[in-house]
Amino acid sequence: MSTPPVTSRRTLKRRAVFASTVGTTIEWYDFFLYNTAAALVFGPLFFNNNAAGGVLLAFSTQFVGFAARPIGAAIFGHYGDRIGRKYSLVATLLLMGGATVLIGFLPTYETIGVAAPIILTLLRVLQGVGVGGEWGGSVLMSMEWGTRKQRGLMAAWPQAGVPIGLALGTAVVYFFSGPEFLAWGWRVPFIASIVLIGIGLWVRLTVLESPAFAQIKTSGKVAKLPLAETLRTQWRDVLKAMFVRTAEQAPFYIFTSFVLAYGTQELDLARSDLLLYLIIAASIGIVSVPFFGWLSDVLGRRLVYGVGVVLTGLYAFPYFALLNTKTGSLILLGIILGLIFHDMMYGPQAALISESFGTGIRYTGAGLGYQLASITAGGPAPLIATAILAGTGTTTWISIYIIICAAISMGALLMMHPRPPEADEADFASEDHAGEDAIADAARSERTAT
Repeated sequence: MSTPPVTSRRTLKRRAVFASTVGTTIEWYDFFLYNTAAALVFGPLFFNNNAAGGVLLAFSTQFVGFAARPIGAAIFGHYGDRIGRKYSLVATLLLMGGATVLIGFLPTYETIGVAAPIILTLLRVLQGVGVGGEWGGSVLMSMEWGTRKQRGLMAAWPQAGVPIGLALGTAVVYFFSGPEFLAWGWRVPFIASIVLIGIGLWVRLTVLESPAFAQIKTSGKVAKLPLAETLRTQWRDVLKAMFVRTAEQAPFYIFTSFVLAYGTQELDLARSDLLLYLIIAASIGIVSVPFFGWLSDVLGRRLVYGVGVVLTGLYAFPYFALLNTKTGSLILLGIILGLIFHDMMYGPQAALISESFGTGIRYTGAGLGYQLASITAGGPAPLIATAILAGTGTTTWISIYIIICAAISMGALLMMHPRPPEADEADFASEDHAGEDAIADAARSERTAT
């Protein structure tokens, strides 16, 4: 069988990367909109409380979304490992986007009373389930089209959807953050996501299944119960993945969500200024996340990730010192540095976690380990930071909390090791020499799924 032109395979690879990154951007745009609104408007609008108590209640519904993410990882991981990455990703996009649009139309507490926060919480759960199933599929769709030597970069492109989504969502909120923001302006970014959903669906429906999964399906080695098999054979790897994310997850939501409440309520900083600083810092991440993913291909995943963990721990006290100056340039520097240290972990993270699992259960295993950290680290972080500040009146213990998170991640990182190449034959389908056979398998898997 003749080898196809390199450009044909390269085109398919680029299409998979683009589809994964665009879809991830849209879903994280939706997710971060909620985070921003929880810090700025959901307290008075849905919980009838303008004080710190309202912020705590709003962050509580935010946490519910995080708690739902492992459920999404288990549900869509099952179908992603059974049917394929592509169609699970289409379902997560529809679920996440639909919930976001509905939030934009939701009546407030003043209109429907206690039903408002209840419905808001339910929609947040749907958001969490959607984004919980999204990560594993988008990362694998991109990574499994790349060779083993370039998986850090390939898996980092969907990760770049986080800073792109953060920048895009924050920019839209910034644009509508004028005098009418509390009355109706906050709704526009949520409703506008319907346009992005249409774009994302069109892009994702044009890609082929990943060669690695296609080979698993062609050979008849698809796991019957991916979740059960994952928990039976690789539960330790799931826990390692969960704990290794602690230093990345908890500080990130302090740097991007809690900072809005802290800056506006404690430091009397302008909301528009803080939003602009976040847009700038997130825009840098569009470059830095793929860069650190690529660097992990060159220097090794654990080394790059470990440096990010150490720098995040060391930065715990300087971060708040820079914010407390109330000087615009220093606050911007503080936010930028925090997100760059985060990106040093987030860039290599997808490949680091995914390479611990075999192709047949990778969607489930990697997704579950990744999303469990949402419960133990990401979700509680703004709540913990807000409670510490309310109880002590100082950020000292918030900094100590960040240091503890770094220590937990370093311990997990030292115990993580990738699976050897020979342990997973399907992984070789992503190598360039696999050529026409891999593409044919992907096309055959596509026809079977439809």
